[in-house]
Amino acid sequence: MDRKRIWGWWFFDWASQPYHTLLVTFIFSIYFAEVARQQFMAAGLDEMAAGAQAQALWGYGLAVSGAVIALLAPVLGAVADTSGRKMAWIWLFSAFYVFGSAGLWLLSPDQPALLMAVTFFAIGMIGVEFATIFTNALLPGLAPRDEIGRVSGSGFAFGYLGGLIALVAMLLLFAETPSGKTLIGIDPVLGLDAARREGTRFVGPFTALWYIVFMVPFFLWVREPRGSRQPVRIRAALRDLWALILGLRHRTSLRNWLISSMLSRDALNALYGFGSVYAGTVLGWPVFMAGVFGVVSVIAATILSWAGGRADRRFGPKPVIAACTVILIGVCLIVISMDRDTVFGMTVGRAPLFAGLSLPDLIFFGCGVAIGGAGGALQSASRTMMVRHTTEERATEGFGLYALSGKATAFAAPFLIALTTDLTGNQRMGISPLIVIFLLSLLLLIWVKAEGEDTP
Repeated sequence: MDRKRIWGWWFFDWASQPYHTLLVTFIFSIYFAEVARQQFMAAGLDEMAAGAQAQALWGYGLAVSGAVIALLAPVLGAVADTSGRKMAWIWLFSAFYVFGSAGLWLLSPDQPALLMAVTFFAIGMIGVEFATIFTNALLPGLAPRDEIGRVSGSGFAFGYLGGLIALVAMLLLFAETPSGKTLIGIDPVLGLDAARREGTRFVGPFTALWYIVFMVPFFLWVREPRGSRQPVRIRAALRDLWALILGLRHRTSLRNWLISSMLSRDALNALYGFGSVYAGTVLGWPVFMAGVFGVVSVIAATILSWAGGRADRRFGPKPVIAACTVILIGVCLIVISMDRDTVFGMTVGRAPLFAGLSLPDLIFFGCGVAIGGAGGALQSASRTMMVRHTTEERATEGFGLYALSGKATAFAAPFLIALTTDLTGNQRMGISPLIVIFLLSLLLLIWVKAEGEDTP
């Protein structure tokens, strides 16, 4: 194995993880929810209705970006497969990542342009998702088959470690608490104005700069395998893709795996995207509290992704995927059964039990550990399962299908959450569609062969 090339590939996870950690899950999403809720309350809505509107707007934004990804993923995957080029696409979508994340600076609390913020966020999300498609396609050529699980798990663990360090840096140096100071009691550095929330808003440019710096090892050390380079022919690429999709009717295990993975990844991404929005609007957490929650969650994700890679190597990816899915179903059941004052219908009050946190706060911290750990291990094992259903020679083709399945319904879970929230006016009930989606993904695993199947 080329250790330098593997480390370079791991650095993509390190560089890109802050988009998920800082923007999707812990810092920007809850800041957006705060600002949106305040604007809706200023327009005359009560606190619960304003929170529901904020969650719905965020959900529709994720749904639109997911729909764009779903429409373009098969086209781009097919073009990359036929042309044999991946690095050029990674460069292109890295630019989307940087532009979209940097633009989030413009969401100010005094004149909040909510739709503009959602648009920038969608551009960055499209960038990170498409760049990930092409970097994943490089995985089968990095190591022997029996080492792929370890390489994939270690890559996720390394990425989560990068996300953790980025999150800690944001909390200690930039993001202001309600007192106007950072978590260590200093003014936001670089002269950022806490009164205008510039410390928190800096999360967008910070994420962009982090990516620019830490993608350097990737672009220096990772090279595509030598092979034939063909001109880009979109029509031929789509014809080949359609033939490949039709061929799935003869590959029962791969077909059911792609659908199962599509459902579980869609639900997991929605859970990531709405966790901090829920914490901010239902539990009333400020941004810094969500950041501390994020530190705990990411530490769990780092450790359990690494452990999941070892479990994958020993037991195979299928048992790891099944166990993680069951854990995530349990998390969803807990989330919809609690609010600031009740847990499973029992009144618990707001008295602090530990470090100023009430019982609902502590339970949600536990949910964060479960989401981070199970989510990281699930994604790592899913990459390995895909490798077991393809070969190095047909890796881009296989991961093109994997990307297509992962994005084909990327809009569905956020849309169902937004729609359910709109119809019920209840944020907790808005999470309930995820339970059904996870259950369906678990059911389909029954027909997935643990060792994959022969690739025609």
